Amino acid sequence: MVKIALDPNMYHPELSVADEVRKAADLGYEYLELSPRADFFFWHHYPKADDAAIADVKKAMKETGVQVLTLVPVFNWASPEEQERQAQVRNWKRLLEIANDLECPLVNSELSGDPNRPRESEHAFYRSMEELIPDFERCGIALNLEAHPYDFAERNDDALNIIRGINKPWVNYVYCAPHSFHLSDGAYNVGEMMRKAGDKLQHVHIADCYNHRANQGNRYIINPPGSDVRIHQHNEIGHGEVPWNEFFSTLRDMHFDGVATVCVFGWEEKADEIHRRMLDRITAELAK
Repeated sequence: MVKIALDPNMYHPELSVADEVRKAADLGYEYLELSPRADFFFWHHYPKADDAAIADVKKAMKETGVQVLTLVPVFNWASPEEQERQAQVRNWKRLLEIANDLECPLVNSELSGDPNRPRESEHAFYRSMEELIPDFERCGIALNLEAHPYDFAERNDDALNIIRGINKPWVNYVYCAPHSFHLSDGAYNVGEMMRKAGDKLQHVHIADCYNHRANQGNRYIINPPGSDVRIHQHNEIGHGEVPWNEFFSTLRDMHFDGVATVCVFGWEEKADEIHRRMLDRITAELAK
């Protein structure tokens, strides 16, 4: 059965992690996917959660029955700079301790690295994985990976090849719907990309996005032209161009039974109503 999780990103400024667990329960979710926040773990920084913070979250989980199912650290473990790579491996080791203390069975993350130095970044990524595999296996924590815009690999097929190269059954793929047009370089072949993942597809992130490649690339205007950046959105379903009928029908055809995370960002003033609508839509689609 699909596990529908809430990414509480829009509540980070006002709620503690423990209160985000309670918020998830109020909204009808059974699972939480904790994304980066400065007081727990943050992009590329050493995790800050201490025993007291972890105890507060465990208390909230016990009170509500909501499980922190997965953590989403972003550490640049594929950095071509060796000192930085080593620091990010250290960050990972502490993150896995936190996940283990929370009895969190899963972590999902990005490839990271530098898209302008892809070969060196790939070397660094596999070296980091070699160092961290014993820690993952000792804790019994699974890993789902995605290719994020501006990672050293940004396309669906490249990411799948990299993941298969790790050759571990507990390392699988996240298909992030709001990254669809980066994963495909502007194509709308969502179903094809997910089917290529096959049984490696264990996790989907659900939010909408407009195609940055459409209309001569003028959906988003970046100045100065040619700047080395990536742009996308995480909108509610219906506020973008992801082909949702194809997305959900493909998951049903594949008998998907992994994790589906609601990850809408940037609409804090409507967060509760958006999250309730998203839960209803995903429940209806994936229960067919």
